[in-house]
Amino acid sequence: MPITKLFLIRHGQSAGNAEGRFGGHGPTPLSDLGLKQARLTAKALSKEGITAIYSSDLPRALQTAECLADKLGIKVKTTKAFRERHVGVLEGLTFDESKQNHPRDYYALVNRNVHHVITHGESYRHLLKRATGQLWEVLSDHQGEKIAIYSHTGAICFMTLHLMGAIRRDTKQTPWIVTSNCGINRFEIRGRRNIRVLALNDTRHLIDITGN
Repeated sequence: MPITKLFLIRHGQSAGNAEGRFGGHGPTPLSDLGLKQARLTAKALSKEGITAIYSSDLPRALQTAECLADKLGIKVKTTKAFRERHVGVLEGLTFDESKQNHPRDYYALVNRNVHHVITHGESYRHLLKRATGQLWEVLSDHQGEKIAIYSHTGAICFMTLHLMGAIRRDTKQTPWIVTSNCGINRFEIRGRRNIRVLALNDTRHLIDITGN
């Protein structure tokens, strides 16, 4: 089977990120810093030979993806499947506001209870099913290619756990894999049972604006 290279990229900083608010499915755009991060990420990825670009349809992810698409002349394919977890009543709230007003939903989220359905939202299991289902469709359609998928911290965490074989049907709680704004998780896919993790949360391309 040909080797497929996969890049999972978190969007740049959004206005909501800057204020410490849960983004969920909200239409928050990139901040000025987020746009700088997106451009530097596009510059780095433009050297990787990317042949397909997919993105969540939420503005903060799509704006980030379009920076690379413009450089390569490739159209972004958008999908709701790569959206962040729908956080329901927590959307737009800060951590402190969520803890005070919706403690049950808040603590289930931060403790990664995979089965808990947030009020008017979804569970991590729901997120896992829709994101990984779409992921394998993309990998099947682009075998042997180099694919960039722009998404969100929660969706990337659970796609990464899935690819690493770190989440099963009986899993009740998971660790959290941090992906910074415009961090990149890199994989080589040789088949469902032959996956190599090359890098997690790679932010080397952002050193000019992060300083480390």
